[in-house]
Amino acid sequence: MAAGPLAWRSRGSTRWTAALVAAALVAGCGGGGGGDINHQPLVGAIGDQTLAVGETLNVQASVSDGNPEDSHRFTANSSDAGVASVTVNGAVLTVNGVAPGTVTITVTARDNSGEANAESLPVRFNVTVSGGWIEGHFEPASQFKDFCANPRAPTGDTFYADMPGAVLDENNWLRSWSNDLYLWYDEIVDRDPALYDTPEYFDLLRTFERTPSGNDKDRFHFTYPTAVWEALSGSGTSVSYGAHIALLSRRPPREAVVAYVEPASPASQADLARGTRILEVDGTDLVNGSTQADVDALNAGLFPSEEGESHEFVVQDLGADGPRTVTMQATAFTFDPVQYVQVLDSDQGPLGYMLFNDFIATAERELIEAVNELAAAGVTDLVLDLRYNGGGFLDIASQLGFMIAGPSAAQGRTFETLQFNDKHRQFNPVTGRVLEPTPFHDTTLGFSAPADEPLPSLNLPRVFVLTGGGTCSASESVINGLRGIDIDVVQVGNTTCGKPYGFYPTPNCGTTYFTIQFRGVNEKGFGDFADGFYPSGSGGPDAAALPGCAVPDDFEHGFGDPAEARLAAALQYRVDGTCSCPDGVACGAGAVAKRQATGIEWVPKRLHGLKIASP
Repeated sequence: MAAGPLAWRSRGSTRWTAALVAAALVAGCGGGGGGDINHQPLVGAIGDQTLAVGETLNVQASVSDGNPEDSHRFTANSSDAGVASVTVNGAVLTVNGVAPGTVTITVTARDNSGEANAESLPVRFNVTVSGGWIEGHFEPASQFKDFCANPRAPTGDTFYADMPGAVLDENNWLRSWSNDLYLWYDEIVDRDPALYDTPEYFDLLRTFERTPSGNDKDRFHFTYPTAVWEALSGSGTSVSYGAHIALLSRRPPREAVVAYVEPASPASQADLARGTRILEVDGTDLVNGSTQADVDALNAGLFPSEEGESHEFVVQDLGADGPRTVTMQATAFTFDPVQYVQVLDSDQGPLGYMLFNDFIATAERELIEAVNELAAAGVTDLVLDLRYNGGGFLDIASQLGFMIAGPSAAQGRTFETLQFNDKHRQFNPVTGRVLEPTPFHDTTLGFSAPADEPLPSLNLPRVFVLTGGGTCSASESVINGLRGIDIDVVQVGNTTCGKPYGFYPTPNCGTTYFTIQFRGVNEKGFGDFADGFYPSGSGGPDAAALPGCAVPDDFEHGFGDPAEARLAAALQYRVDGTCSCPDGVACGAGAVAKRQATGIEWVPKRLHGLKIASP
């Protein structure tokens, strides 16, 4: 009787891994043959095998037959050739590991008699293929989801889906998830996930192509600790002083100025205000500090990461004769997304002004309150100040668009249509729903106001939008969505950040990942503003150019002050359609371009990780 099979593996060249027992290819186990009787061949048992992705395993099959003069032909089939394929050469079965998983190999032998009992009963064995990297081959992301190198333990009543795993599991999830959902998945260079730590690997899972203007095509690839993101997106809570700092120049000589201050915050209690300039942080010269130690100290003080951190600042207030020193302690602070709602009287009728800084959940209720206030005042125009609004929930942007335009212009119309990569033309790959346009929502959605209540509206045919380099994402969707239904959008300020794209924040193992998954187009099918909307003064031939005025940010006046440069320009444009600025403020595309060349005017640190640049 033949014994078990012989197995060896190869990766490029054959190497022996185990010598089980030599096999008899055509051997008898006793007689019993002869005459006209054809005995059924019997394939020898084959033990289960393991190999890695990319490896080759050779298994020697054996057969016994009561007719020793018979020869035999083996056949073998895999239950899933996508995991392991099998070929036959004589009595050698060659198994190739294709992807992680387990398959069953079925083996039969047929003798050459042409008589009954010529084919053996099948013999089966399992082959398990362990992990490994094959360029261009991707397992489902679900196979690696929640397998964590450092799984989180339950805290109180909070339990996590985390299971014990490894860095490779987290990287394999990122790799497969990105290949499935990333908008430009075919521009990702496929790299071996075993060679990188997870943060470095995620940074590589994006396109490195450029826009027509030379900007990075994808400038919006980032992560948050999941707990931090949930606090920020749900309630606007983040560790902060409550002072939003604009870095007008990130390299020496630096210029850092307070853009605005949250009410009842540590910064407010320290009497910081719009226009306050920061000169030193913990004894480090912010303007001229040039060493890496200087940079680290400045970033640590400006952008605290832990609640309770205390840092000392030398500041100079707007109009003050000299500097002063303040100490602030970072707290888990809740941002107020809608501020400075007011009505300005004019010969052209009452004008509404609203500073709106975040499309977070609490904004739903505050926007409704603001619009009700402005509607009660009978405003005939609105200046919507989005210069520091880095985006947030698209559905809230849709609600705001409806509340500006009103039912006659917006009801039943498309606010934005999401377009995913070419693998997902019919269904939203995250929600599973049929892809349908996002309407202008005319009711509350339950973010922070009771759901399904009618929204108020201003019913305006035109809106003035104050913009800057931090006007991004959902803010740009408001501009684009309104233009799609022929609401006149007049832009005053600087070019917006250029993000016609979005993502579904996705957590895994305690980190929430943001990777571009869709682009948005308005009712007219337009969404090509990767280099931002910009005020042209005429509309221009470029579809991303808006009527309006190029005006630099004015930190010497408060929000809603008619003398503040951007608001003043909007007021003048409202009168006669021309662009002008207060005395001493240079307006026009040249002035704005010069300011932008000295550094990023404003990008919210909490959304884009803006920090002092290294020397």
